[in-house]
Amino acid sequence: MFAKILHANDGSEGAFKAFGVALDLAALCQAELHMVCVEEVPYLPTTIDEVVEQEDEERRRFAPVIQRARKLASLRSVNFAVHEVTGHPVRKIVEMLEAQRFNLLVIGFHGHAAIYERLIGGTADRLVRMAPAAVLVVK
Repeated sequence: MFAKILHANDGSEGAFKAFGVALDLAALCQAELHMVCVEEVPYLPTTIDEVVEQEDEERRRFAPVIQRARKLASLRSVNFAVHEVTGHPVRKIVEMLEAQRFNLLVIGFHGHAAIYERLIGGTADRLVRMAPAAVLVVK
């Protein structure tokens, strides 16, 4: 069914609920499971030092997310890899889906920006429309 699954995780509880479903599917299908955390730089930096500082801050923010995910994957004996990338979340996730030929993306419905998503339209909505693979949105 699915051989290569990508899960996008922003550290929210909704993302970890989706991660649980991704783990179940990976175990069931004996699939590779990859998780991507996108370090978003939300403004136009004036110096390279600002970019480095922002990336360091995001890596520290994602360290407990990655640790928690590794522990959960290890408990299920699922083949698991983590990717940390910097950029716009939708663009980076779509690029990763294409480049590594994932056949399923598993995402949570609401992340950290739930209020913004209700007003403007969220990352999940854009990924469903733009992803070159099947998308499973977990509520």
